[in-house]
Amino acid sequence: MPASQHTNPKTDIQIAQEAKKRPIMELAHEKLGIAAENLEPYGHYKAKVSMDYIKSLQGKPNGKLILVSAISPTPAGEGKTTTTVGLTDALNHIGKKAMLCLREPSLGPSFGMKGGAAGGGYAQVVPMEDINLHFTGDFHAIGAAHNLLSALIDNHIYWGNALGIDGRRVAWRRAIDMNDRSLREIVSSLGGVANGFPREDGFDITVASEVMAIFCLAKDLEDLKTRLGNIIVAYTRERKPVRAAELKAHGPMTVLLKDALSPNLVQTLEGTPAFIHGGPFANIAHGCNSVLATTTALKLADYVVTEAGFGADLGGEKFIDIKCRKTGLMPDAVVLVATIRALKMHGGVKKEGLKTENLKALEAGMANLQRHVENVHKFGLVPVISINRFSADTDAEIALVKSACAKLGVEAVMADHWAEGGKGAADVARAVVKVIEGGKGKMKLLYPDDMPLLEKIRTIAKEIYRAKDIAADKPVRDQLAQFEAMGFGKVPVCIAKTQYSFSTNPDAKGAPTDHIVTVREVRLSAGAEFVVAVCGDIMTMPGLPKVPAANSIDIGPDGKIVGLF
Repeated sequence: MPASQHTNPKTDIQIAQEAKKRPIMELAHEKLGIAAENLEPYGHYKAKVSMDYIKSLQGKPNGKLILVSAISPTPAGEGKTTTTVGLTDALNHIGKKAMLCLREPSLGPSFGMKGGAAGGGYAQVVPMEDINLHFTGDFHAIGAAHNLLSALIDNHIYWGNALGIDGRRVAWRRAIDMNDRSLREIVSSLGGVANGFPREDGFDITVASEVMAIFCLAKDLEDLKTRLGNIIVAYTRERKPVRAAELKAHGPMTVLLKDALSPNLVQTLEGTPAFIHGGPFANIAHGCNSVLATTTALKLADYVVTEAGFGADLGGEKFIDIKCRKTGLMPDAVVLVATIRALKMHGGVKKEGLKTENLKALEAGMANLQRHVENVHKFGLVPVISINRFSADTDAEIALVKSACAKLGVEAVMADHWAEGGKGAADVARAVVKVIEGGKGKMKLLYPDDMPLLEKIRTIAKEIYRAKDIAADKPVRDQLAQFEAMGFGKVPVCIAKTQYSFSTNPDAKGAPTDHIVTVREVRLSAGAEFVVAVCGDIMTMPGLPKVPAANSIDIGPDGKIVGLF
């Protein structure tokens, strides 16, 4: 049996630190044909691609787009980012010209509990430490732009409030790129007249900011500026919306984001070019890397692999119904990532029992994968199932998964990219190329633009989550009606709910049906141009766990970072 996960004693960071990286200017020229004058280097191994160069690519044909998604996440782990990296390396391994697009990691999860977002084992993007920490400063720029707007709102109120902003109806919070539960709800402007008017406020993590969502949907600087100006920051006493443009905030916010908007070019351990750019929450936003990164990559490579946040029911649905709807992008194939461990967990096995063969639980857990396959088919696309191999997987378990997938009309392929790099995912790459060349997939959206907002939410709940119906109280329905009256009836909806289940109960594993999805509140992201439906208990400012990952992260006297995954 080939090498598999957890048989290699080296940590991700050790593997990354031992990697022989190519100078990024050299790699960009050789692999993508980008000349040095079109790059802004950030050291030897990171660079931004200039916006002028990106504009020059507009007439070139597009390559094929491959979307990597997954089953509903579990504590057992699925390895979606690792698969995205390994599959791209594998496509190059079998002779194709491929590159990948990923989201940038947030510092909050990096120092909290989720870990990084640069892959793992021998399917990683490097320099891993840089990517998982400050990288090229994009998130700092986004946080600064967000908080500039926050400062301008309170400053406007302090100096006479000519726009008549109702201090009780300020909709714009503050942002910081760290998990800090103490900042969720605060009172600002305490300390007397000189500090302004006290009001309730709070912080969201930067990846939950509408500025982040806008940043990742913007096509160019002008589009970015327009969208930033459209952000609704507050309402007057007469419930009239006040936009960022009325505060003259969109110009200086765009100035802060000018350099950040250019995509970041790095490489995998095997020297495959990779764009890592932007990183919106997959709950409160659409959970995909920037539009600019994806559209640029499609001009530079024959195959582009990208991923969507969480499972295919959340990130996958949003990738298609929000990102593709707004940009004209269309995936040519979908890869659904699973592990036998995670499928057994969906079948009722506790984490400590995952190393024991359990065909009954595995068969029960296959219902989750089956649901995701059915959902991908609803979008008119053909999925390939990539099963990350673990050392405890038995021949009988592998045979069961392959047989069950064959009955669904899809191919399940075992992958060893964590241990073997691109070579270990070559069979997955061949299966994906076969699907693309077969031309059977043609993407279709789940709902039309002109469907009422409430019906869009109901359509997703019924068609994707298999809910019996949705429940929305009168205030929610009235709010949706108001959004439609304001001219936002044709925008897509973004469902914010737990990623761990098709229902709003994170403990309901497998493939629950006939549940009710309760819409607790709705929010308008006017600049990003979608409506967020909050279903269940969703947090936009996470807290740190009892033992945060930060406790293990350190640096030696030689400047070498340790404990970062």
